Amino acid sequence: MNTIETLQDILVRDYQVARTGLTPDASLGALGIDSLGFLELMFKIEDRFHVKIPGDTPTDLHTLQDVVGYIDALIANRPPADAPAVGVRAREP
Repeated sequence: MNTIETLQDILVRDYQVARTGLTPDASLGALGIDSLGFLELMFKIEDRFHVKIPGDTPTDLHTLQDVVGYIDALIANRPPADAPAVGVRAREP
């Protein structure tokens, strides 16, 4: 399943949005996602995609394609699972 399909599944399941309206250019506002709903969506994205949204939530995401691009960038910049945490030294053999 790709990023947009997973995002669509979240919106259908948790926001009761009709799948037929979930095109890449669909506006979040037109889908009924207000500022509180957007914050909740960001938490769901962190959980579902295993990413961490750094700092403040982005304010320039207006369409599903914007959100997909944001998620894909977070995934691309995610450290490998076996990388040591920032500030933690790797153990020497």
